[in-house]
Amino acid sequence: MKKKKRWIIGLSIVIVAAAVVIGVFLYARSFLSAETAIREDWSIDTGDILASDGELNVSVFDADVPSSIRISRVIPTENEEEGFTYYDVDVQKRLAASIVKLADTGDFSLQEPLAVLNPFGTGSNGLYLYFNTRRAGSIRYTIHVENEKIPDYTATAYEGENIGTRHEFQMIGLVPGEENTVTMELLGRRGKVLDTASFTVTMPETMSGYSILLDSEDGNSSAELSDGLYAMIRVGGHTGYAFFYDNNGVMRYEMVLEGYGLDRILWYEGNMTVCASAYKIAQINRLGQATAVYDTEGFELHHDMVLQGDEGKIVALASDESDEVNLEDKAIEVDLETGEVKELLDFKEIFSDYYENDASELTATDEFFWLAGQKDWIHLNTVQYLPEDDSVIVSSRETSTIIKIKNVHSGPEIDYLIGDEDFWKGTPYEEYSYTQEGDFVPQYGQHTVEYYEGEGLEEDQYYLMMYNNNYWVNGTRDDYEIEDLPDSVGTVLASDSLKSQVYVYLVDEGEHTFRLVHSFDVPYSSIVSNVTPSGENLVINSGTANVFGEYDIQGGLIRQFSYECELQTYRVMKDDFDSFWFAM
Repeated sequence: MKKKKRWIIGLSIVIVAAAVVIGVFLYARSFLSAETAIREDWSIDTGDILASDGELNVSVFDADVPSSIRISRVIPTENEEEGFTYYDVDVQKRLAASIVKLADTGDFSLQEPLAVLNPFGTGSNGLYLYFNTRRAGSIRYTIHVENEKIPDYTATAYEGENIGTRHEFQMIGLVPGEENTVTMELLGRRGKVLDTASFTVTMPETMSGYSILLDSEDGNSSAELSDGLYAMIRVGGHTGYAFFYDNNGVMRYEMVLEGYGLDRILWYEGNMTVCASAYKIAQINRLGQATAVYDTEGFELHHDMVLQGDEGKIVALASDESDEVNLEDKAIEVDLETGEVKELLDFKEIFSDYYENDASELTATDEFFWLAGQKDWIHLNTVQYLPEDDSVIVSSRETSTIIKIKNVHSGPEIDYLIGDEDFWKGTPYEEYSYTQEGDFVPQYGQHTVEYYEGEGLEEDQYYLMMYNNNYWVNGTRDDYEIEDLPDSVGTVLASDSLKSQVYVYLVDEGEHTFRLVHSFDVPYSSIVSNVTPSGENLVINSGTANVFGEYDIQGGLIRQFSYECELQTYRVMKDDFDSFWFAM
């Protein structure tokens, strides 16, 4: 009887363990598939229809939000049809034309402006305003809500370089789910208030359901926070959105995407250039209009992209959508002028010996077992382009190596490898490894490797700053086991005792060396995460710890924000959005 009981208990434990493993597997698969999913529901709640334009296939509705001024919505007639997306240039042009027609229908003033909520479907709480004033000036606005946890928010709208009597801008800062009292001031050239007006509007809740207020805690640094908004991207469980928070942790803008997340905000010809989905890049103007959309034509975007100087070309990390085995091992080039998309780098060719002889498929016993049967053999997560020698610097998480590739357009070759030198010993790539100078633990599992020049450096020297996850894992090289891994380096996905770091290397290409010149600890995050400059400070996201903070350059914490999500949030960056949304 006792044996039978023990057998039943043992079987139950096995069943529970198997259920947990299967559950984690299915959840992880679902989490990953969400990053490539395309939004299917673009429906928007409206009030009564006010007008229809058969020529443009656009209808104007009452916004159905309590307000002291008339607020409309402009919606394409096909917005609830299968396959519809706002990230279509034709749709965007029709919406823009409809708004121009609306502006011609009345004599709109500061007191009674034309107001359109989320006019281009790209920002749920963006409010388009159009009106004329008798005197030329700029528009400063202050947003107040009764919630005592939410301070007033003041900004000056950017309307182009010329200050005039015609005003057109997207108001950023209205708080979702709250009654907002807005005071607008017409400012003369010397800042004198020439006229004022106010209105109230109770904004709809966020489309995502995400929190409008983050918990925050001040650190010990006396430095001031930089101006701007924090952009939270690829928040676990909320892909297809980007959230913009102010210095008090209040959501001021909810960007609505076709899917995926921004990866990085690039600026080209005054437009915000972002990933609109895993398969599209979009240029969005200050009013929220997607003025250009580029299909990546068989490539799946991931992790990062960067402009090639001012040439209007983007280098983006990508996977071949048709390749069911290999992941995150290519780079593509997207021409923003012509829309041409072409493969730029295939790392399977650049590292052909390693790929063919050392890189294996992940198995069910690996750390990332939900990728079993696939080769995540290099896992690129950052790209930087250096026009001086037509090179890229990329970060490989799977090999814990920073890689520079030269002559990317004329004949790509490995220039150097930076990381644990032991990893490449005995391979054909050993000769490319730079020598570590000094006694320090090299980076492991790093993200956001960024190139910076500096005063007083020699010609062949520069800095590389990175988020050192301090996490070692390699599931695709069966013949390698790291020797004497320091106890300070993590081998687990989550830990309360371990730390990640901000690392700054001084790289000397003349001497083929690298050394650590600055570092400080941050909350441990095994994967994802970033460090990004903001003014004189650094914005740092520890994605699996679910916190981001702004630090002074020495590593002192100014303020830390905590957030909720499923598993992780990829990056948090900050921008002042000067000459885009705001006039500074």
